[in-house]
Amino acid sequence: MAASVLKRCVTAAVKVKCLSPSFSARRWLLSAAYTDTKVWEAREKEPLNLALLANNMDRTYDRNLPVSSLTVSRFVDNISSQEEVNQAEYYLYKFRHSPNCWYLRDWTIHSWIRQCLKYEVREKALHTLKNKVQYGIFPDDFTFNLLIDSYIKDGDFKSACSVVEEVMLQEAVDLSSTQILSLYALASYLATRPQLTVSEERMLGASLLLCGIKQDNSVGLSAQLLGNAMLGKVEMLKGIHAVFKGMPLFWERGYLSRALDVMEGVAAASEDVKLSKDSLDYMNDLLKELSSTSDSESSGEESAGEEEKKETTVDEDDKAEQAKLPQYVSRFKELCGRLESEGKVDSASFLVAVTALAQQNLAAAEKSDLEQYERKVPAWEAERRQLIQREKELRLQAEQEKMERLAAKAAAQQEETRAEQ
Repeated sequence: MAASVLKRCVTAAVKVKCLSPSFSARRWLLSAAYTDTKVWEAREKEPLNLALLANNMDRTYDRNLPVSSLTVSRFVDNISSQEEVNQAEYYLYKFRHSPNCWYLRDWTIHSWIRQCLKYEVREKALHTLKNKVQYGIFPDDFTFNLLIDSYIKDGDFKSACSVVEEVMLQEAVDLSSTQILSLYALASYLATRPQLTVSEERMLGASLLLCGIKQDNSVGLSAQLLGNAMLGKVEMLKGIHAVFKGMPLFWERGYLSRALDVMEGVAAASEDVKLSKDSLDYMNDLLKELSSTSDSESSGEESAGEEEKKETTVDEDDKAEQAKLPQYVSRFKELCGRLESEGKVDSASFLVAVTALAQQNLAAAEKSDLEQYERKVPAWEAERRQLIQREKELRLQAEQEKMERLAAKAAAQQEETRAEQ
């Protein structure tokens, strides 16, 4: 990441604090109503002894029989300590590797994240989230928001961005609130001036791009510019396959070209949209860095990260894209001149712009989210009650079948006794 861009972001963070007292007063962005547990805690409880429940699950697994999703849900719901969070993690893993693995309930995932937050072991939530294939943890947007917000509240923007990366990978960016929180976490993390590897720039670039596409405003366009630029850097250094492998991205070369297309679109737009100056500065520094790297390679010099690049297979089409770099540099300079002359460059930083967007739009987005959540929880409860009723019916049926088998066995024995007599 270019130092000049990050320096501006740090300065921007200071400006936000000075210019917006209300923002600094609730720097975790989401309101108290959003994070309140009242609706969730009002659910009907099923108090159970976790030791007995764990023993029951262990015996069931020992007999190579499946544990029900309802049993796992009961265990998670009855967590009352950090130690029990660790136990629940184990049973989530066991359930994921059982025949019933596809039936982990949405409310169980939501409950798991809430329990991790409640007992201050967010690292467990993040671990299971990043290892979702092993644990089956695929949260909804609302649940993602709670976890992102908790990290923002503590100023742990790197972990917040780790959650945002999972949002991006799951393409769970339908809610406006999730988009705003994600963009704020990303902008705040960049303001800490992290030393990013190419792989980290790939993840951040994809997150910025997918969130930016959802925002039809200056913030979204600046995010798209930064995202395409970061992915373009990865493409130039390691080839296109290194960009989209395992990512929900457009499978076509030319990410730097698409970054320039964003600039051209803003320059030609009739509405009042702008690009932040620091995002343009980042693009400028990136092109200089790539040009310098290209010159070093052509002269046979070794550069930092050379070993990493050698590990990547770059095909002929990738080399053809790399050869376009001088054209991109020339086009960038031309577009910068157009943007400047038309007043399409915002002197405020990307972080300041995202912060302003959060202040303006987050409250309205929260209202819609809460209304949806208040409808979802009763629906979850109705489904849970149906499962409980079904469980009771199956138990009664099993008891009845057992009694019938015993009765039939007793009758057969009596017949044998009579026949012997």
